[in-house]
Parts: sequence; structure tokens; C-alpha cells
Amino acid sequence: MLQLLHIENIAVIEQADIELEDGLTVLSGETGAGKSIVIDSIGAVLGRRVSRDLVRSGAHKGFVSAVFTGLSPALTVLLDELALSGDEPDTLHIQRQITADGKSTCRVNMKPVAASVLRQLAPYLIDIHGQNDGQKLLDEQHHIDYLDGYAGNEALLAEYRPKYQALLALRREITALETGEQERLQRIDMLAFHKEEIEQAALQPDEDEILAQRKAYFDHAGKIAGALGQAQLALAGDDEIGGACALLDQAADALAGLKEVSDAFDGLAEQAEEVRLLAADLRDSVSGRSDNLDFSPAEREWVEQRLDLIYRLKQKYGGTLAEIASYHDKITAELETLQDSDNRRDELREQYHEQLAEAKTLAAKLTETRRSAAKRLEAEIVRELADLDMEKVKMRIAVHTGTKLSMHGCDTVTFEISVNPGEPEKPLSKVASGGELSRIMLALKNVLTAGEDVGMLIFDEIDTGVSGHAAQQIARKLSAIAKKKQTLCVTHLPQIAAMGDHHLRISKSVRDGRSYTDVSPMDRAHRVDEIARLLSGEQISEAARRNAEELLAAAGQGG
Repeated sequence: MLQLLHIENIAVIEQADIELEDGLTVLSGETGAGKSIVIDSIGAVLGRRVSRDLVRSGAHKGFVSAVFTGLSPALTVLLDELALSGDEPDTLHIQRQITADGKSTCRVNMKPVAASVLRQLAPYLIDIHGQNDGQKLLDEQHHIDYLDGYAGNEALLAEYRPKYQALLALRREITALETGEQERLQRIDMLAFHKEEIEQAALQPDEDEILAQRKAYFDHAGKIAGALGQAQLALAGDDEIGGACALLDQAADALAGLKEVSDAFDGLAEQAEEVRLLAADLRDSVSGRSDNLDFSPAEREWVEQRLDLIYRLKQKYGGTLAEIASYHDKITAELETLQDSDNRRDELREQYHEQLAEAKTLAAKLTETRRSAAKRLEAEIVRELADLDMEKVKMRIAVHTGTKLSMHGCDTVTFEISVNPGEPEKPLSKVASGGELSRIMLALKNVLTAGEDVGMLIFDEIDTGVSGHAAQQIARKLSAIAKKKQTLCVTHLPQIAAMGDHHLRISKSVRDGRSYTDVSPMDRAHRVDEIARLLSGEQISEAARRNAEELLAAAGQGG
């Protein structure tokens, strides 16, 4: 149960400490006084989305804290699993701070957590029935969720939904393979051409550099031949001119003859012999190169054609031979995938049919549990509505089973009702008035939360469109619910206000040009005045006070 709620700088509430007890607590006040702010503050500690606008104007931050006691065993286990158990046994502290720039920080038992953790804890703490839940009840797409909640289908749906999502993914992949067949064939043709062109070229590592050197050789063939010829003539001479080698031979022979005259000329003779030998080696090398010059026009043409081919391949497939090789590897792998798509499509189809069968088996189980639960839920809602002055109502929860799977299986669910004897059941949206819808929602909430671990129920203006005897019946039903679970009800009806075990009043005042909202528990006298105000408006008459006394007495709130 919620024992204490502390609110600080939230909208028009500067500071409020609200102590709550077991039983039915009613919350009343003028329109605009700030009742919804209390509900929003409770929503904040349950992890609901909050806005920076929730922070009181002029304040740097807003703060809400709550203390819960009497924790359910399931909540205790969850806190242990999340390592969030506190020092106080059977007590849970939750704080949430919202800054003016929109940031939010949360703590559970003084340990920082994300807002998502608060949402994990919320189903075990408080169930808020807000003003928009009646509209949600009119929307048939939510009816299947209500029925699944009653049937306890959470585990079955958790098993089914991943299989359904996998089916959608398989179907998309199969469709892509089927609808992209023409594009696939065109892609195969293009890549196959690229692959063949690269492979036919039979490129070798560094081939472009080697060929570039060979082309440069051909481009300078005349210069090479001329230079070698001049060098050969200078070294070897011809019939008319003696070459340098012959002269060096003469010089070496002359200096060698001096060795017989004096040892002083030995060095010169050795140098001359060395130069003569070097010149002879150079002459022979130049002669060999000249004899082996190969300026084949056919080879030159082949080199130029080969370089031109490599240039075109670089333009198309990569700036270097390494990039061309990398592109070849890439398209080879893609071709294998594309050419294997028929096999892939067959594999996917087989997987799809296998998983479809599994999903349909689970969907059939869901249908079975829903049909069984629908009959029980119909009966329980009808019993609840009989207590709410709708004893002639007939209820039917129709489970329509088709062949097409959805996130819910093969079923759609509609809540149908007949509020007048002799009239057939029709969809809620076509039959129920506002007051009837409020009672149906109350009956449904009472049934659905009866077996849940939630410790507190909040009804935010459940009395919309209700008055008179129906209001009295709703008040009694809320009182009965509160005997099983702590209940808070925001109301404008005096019948419900009188039925409360505890009564809080929200009031707004203006001080120094600013609005302030206060939340105050009321004693007997103040309750009489508040219920009288709900009966007659701001001008409270003695007759209204007597009527208020009678309502409190009838509700058993005598003292």
C-alpha cells in the first residue's frame, strides 16, 4: 500500500505531504484545484513520462517521493533480483526528481535507477484507472488485451510474439527475393561480365610498373642505340680510328717496360694495367649490349596494348592492381550469393512453413484460453454490473477466429452488451452511455485486478456521467473493492465522497500573486461542509448540510 506521498514544486503544489491509509480514500476539490497534479505525481514515481512543464514555475526542480509498505511476495522477489532491496523490511522508498531543463533522476531505496525500472515495479504497486480508460474501453482493438489479462496469457503471448516477428522477417526476405528477380538477373549479368573481364586480363602483381619500364625502353630506343654505338667506337675504334682501348694497351705496355729500369715505376705500370683492363671490360659490355638490342615492333605494340588494357581496368574497377583484385574478390562472393538465391529462397520457404506451423499451434492455444476465459469474464462482469444498478444487462465477449496471424494470434475480440431487456448485444461503442461506460469500466477493473499483486487502485473520476442511484451503487462497489485493496478515488459525487473511509480535500489559494494548492485531511465537520458543497455548490445551505449528514450516516461514517 502507499503510505506516504511527498510532493515538492510540482505545478501549483509547492509542498504537500499526503498520508494514506487502508480502505477507501476520496479526494475532492474544486475544478482546477490540482487533483490531477496529485495523480500525475503518483504517475511520476511509477515511471511514467514526465515533462519539464510539471516543475513549478520559478523552481529549479520538482521532487516526488513515495513510501510503500505491505509489499507483495512477488514484488519482494523482483526487488531482490534487481538488487534493490532496502534496509527496512517490507518497505519500499521511491524518489523522482525532475529538473527545469527536463532531466529526470530516480531512486529506489536510495539506489539510482532508470525510469524503466520504476515501470517494472509499477504493476506491483498501483493501478491507475484514468479518465481516458473509458475511451480505451470503447476502442475494440484493446478488448483482446483485457481478455488476455484476465486469461493470464502473458507467458503464452511472450512465446508466440517472437515467432510471429520471425515470420514477418522471413516473409519480407522471401518477398524481396521474389520481387527482385529481374534486378537480380541483371546484377548477375553485370557482375559476371566484370569478373570475366578481370580474369581474362590475368593481371600479375606489379605488372603495370614492369610494363611502364619496358615502354620507356622502347620510347628511347634511338637514343640508346646511338649512345652505345658512340661508346663502342670510342672504346674499340674502327678501320680508320683507333679506340681508347688500343691506346690504353700502348700506355700499359710502355709503362710495364719501365719496371725493368726502376722499381719507382711499378705503381704507374699497375695503374695503367688496371685502367686497361677496366676499359676492356667496358668495351666488351657495350659491345654485348649493342649486339643484344631488341627493338621488336611487335613487342612494343603488345606492351602498349597491355598498358592500355590495365589503364581501362583501373578506370572501371580500381585505381591500383590491388584494388582491382579486391573488387574481383568482392563481386565473386556477391555472385555466389546471387546465384545461390534460388536455393536460399527454398530454404527460407521451408523455414517459413515450419515456423508458421509452430506459430499457428500457439495461436490455437491462445484461442482456446480466450474462449474459455471469455465465458468466465462475461459472468463475472455481469455479476459486478448487477451490483452497480445494471441487473438487466447482458454481456457477450465475442472471440472471432480467422486464418490470418497478427500480433495477437488469429483472434479479434469484441465486448458486446445489451443494457435493455429484449435488445440484442451490440458493440459497447454503439450502446453504452457515459454513465454505463463508467460502471462497465469499474466492473472490469474490479474483476481484472482481483487476482493481481497490485497493492493499490486509483480511480480518477470514475463517476463521469453518473448520478442518483447509480452513483450510490458505484460508491458501494468502491467501498467493497477498498476492503480488499487500498483504494483512492478522485470524485465530484457526494455519494462517493460520503462512502470514503478517509477524505482529502484539494484547495487552491492565491498568495502574493501566486497560486498554491494544499492537500488536507478532513475531520467530520469539514467533511460535512465538503459534501454539502458537492451537493449544492459554493453557497452551502443548512439543507445541504443535513443531506450531507444523512449521506455520511447512510455510509456508516457516523463518528
